[in-house]
Amino acid sequence: MTDTPQTIDLQQIKALAPVIEEMSIGDDFVIGEVSGKKVEKSEALLRMLQYPVRFDGFIIFYLKKGHFTVDVNLHSYEVREKSLMIQVPGNIVKISKYNEQRIGDMEMIFVLISKEFMSGIRFDFIKVFQESIRILDNPCITLDDFQMSIANDYFNLARKVVGAPFSNKREIIGSLLTSLTYLSTDVWEHQVDEARKKNGSQRSARLNQILEQFLALVNEYHCSERGMAFYADKLCLTPKYLSKLIRQASGRSAPEWIDEFVILEAKNLLKYTNLAIKEIVYRLHFPNQSVFYKFFKAHTGMTPSEYRNK
Repeated sequence: MTDTPQTIDLQQIKALAPVIEEMSIGDDFVIGEVSGKKVEKSEALLRMLQYPVRFDGFIIFYLKKGHFTVDVNLHSYEVREKSLMIQVPGNIVKISKYNEQRIGDMEMIFVLISKEFMSGIRFDFIKVFQESIRILDNPCITLDDFQMSIANDYFNLARKVVGAPFSNKREIIGSLLTSLTYLSTDVWEHQVDEARKKNGSQRSARLNQILEQFLALVNEYHCSERGMAFYADKLCLTPKYLSKLIRQASGRSAPEWIDEFVILEAKNLLKYTNLAIKEIVYRLHFPNQSVFYKFFKAHTGMTPSEYRNK
């Protein structure tokens, strides 16, 4: 369901925030900084982000000053000063809470990158950071003073390159991004290791790999495939053994993971599109509305109509 109406791209974000002091390479890469009145004047963008949207690309932002709450796939996270946050394509993102009286005090650096641009970089960005996000309580990394100074250096260098009359600036920025992702991964993995120790997580590399592959498949096929046999076949395992591995790796059953993805998709479509419920039933491959209603109410305590009206 990558083409639902709430999906936005980099070009749309640029149109919604013309006052942001931004520098871009076409519609593939944007880098900028907002603070003070620039944040307040970005009202259209802030209004949009108060509703769940999918961004069809990568988002990297560094909060130098301020505080807000962001929802990622319907889970809330606190973003505080000196936090670096990275979002990958397909995530449903919403700024759920911020202090309107002190919004002018915020200072943020942001980078927006299209999937096409990132695909040219020899680095499996999604693989590295999705696993980190699942392990940490918060999909942000908090930088110390030294790491913060390096992040500022990268930002300033990228801004200079984008603003310079280089004919090969795409290649230069691509190389800079590769360097930045390796650096970020080093910091991120250190915090992941600390989180694992704190939570007593001793999952084997094999379990991590199976969980990662399973969740990637569920993310891709949950709208049409909800049986364990399908995912087990994709991973060349028996359904029973796959179920056992997923529970060992995550503490949750495989069907629970599948249902969570389906409910998330259903909520998103009910709340932020004008699709008729029968169309949502069709898109999510339920046999009929009655089955969909029972499934939705069992997981949310409400019927789809009640959820939409609320």
